[in-house]
Amino acid sequence: MGMTEGQPGSWPDPAHGSDLAALLAQVARGDQAAFGTVYDRAAAQVYGLVRRVVRDPAQSEEVTQEVMLEVWRSASRFDPHRGSAMTWLMILAHRRAVDRVRSGNAATQRELRAAAAVTDYDVVAEEVQNRLDAQRVRRCLDSLTELQRESVTLAYYGGYTYREVAGLLGVAVGTVKTRMRDGLIRLRDCLGADQ
Repeated sequence: MGMTEGQPGSWPDPAHGSDLAALLAQVARGDQAAFGTVYDRAAAQVYGLVRRVVRDPAQSEEVTQEVMLEVWRSASRFDPHRGSAMTWLMILAHRRAVDRVRSGNAATQRELRAAAAVTDYDVVAEEVQNRLDAQRVRRCLDSLTELQRESVTLAYYGGYTYREVAGLLGVAVGTVKTRMRDGLIRLRDCLGADQ
């Protein structure tokens, strides 16, 4: 920022308040040298205030530069009857710093809403796909014989073993294996044909 805190003149004091007001009047007329002096006298305090509000050092430097640019562009709006030059600068700095914080918060909120919208869409799309898949599976299960359908349903949806399915249906284990194999082949063909 062109100065350090220990330099003479880097912190404006009340004795220079009227000088700062006079310098702002010169800046309003486009005097670049006067602006350089205003910058040297005020930038450290502007940065200090901005840093307390914004907290991030890099963003605080950016905001300070924006404030000083605003001083260059709008020095003619300074009215010495409404307050001191330093107060006017601090008001500009505080407003700009608060705007930066609000802008950052708004961006965060937009990102959260966008993420929620994507999540909501993904959840809905997944639910629709699951329902369509379930309908296709039910339709294909209905195309199986009763023994095939019961065997596949008990094994895959009920979690039963071949032996347990055979016991529940009262048929031989070999019969269950054959019916399940045939049923799964028909399911695969049916589901493959739907795609």
